[in-house]
Amino acid sequence: MKIGIAADHGGYALKEIIRNQLEAQGHELSDFGAHTLDRDDDYPDFVLPLARAVADTTVERGIAICGSGVGAAIAANKVAGVRASLVAEHFSAHQGVEDDDLNLLCLGGRVTGESAALELVGTFINAQFSGAERHRRRLEKIQRVENNSGL
Repeated sequence: MKIGIAADHGGYALKEIIRNQLEAQGHELSDFGAHTLDRDDDYPDFVLPLARAVADTTVERGIAICGSGVGAAIAANKVAGVRASLVAEHFSAHQGVEDDDLNLLCLGGRVTGESAALELVGTFINAQFSGAERHRRRLEKIQRVENNSGL
């Protein structure tokens, strides 16, 4: 799978661990930075290019990491076509994809341990959207809001 990954200083160490694991598993990775640890960097500088790549399907899925994961989720969801969520447990990592077509996973580098993060990422990338009519209907409503055509 072609996966994009991004992190600021708060998620840099966890990004490197996840990136190495995904590459070892044979995934094609696009690393949107940070490429060095810089305590003065800002998550939108890395998360927004990743979100745009997810939206235009340059990458199939994205993983964004900041200190808490909250800022990354907020930034990513500003890009039309991105369905990002901060996930901290197994159920949401697969259910978000299966029901809501989650395409960008957000993690907190300061609150998510390495083992948990690797489990969440694995669950996220292995899950598939169900395509059920009720889920498509809900996503169409969100698309209408993104396109400023109402609910």
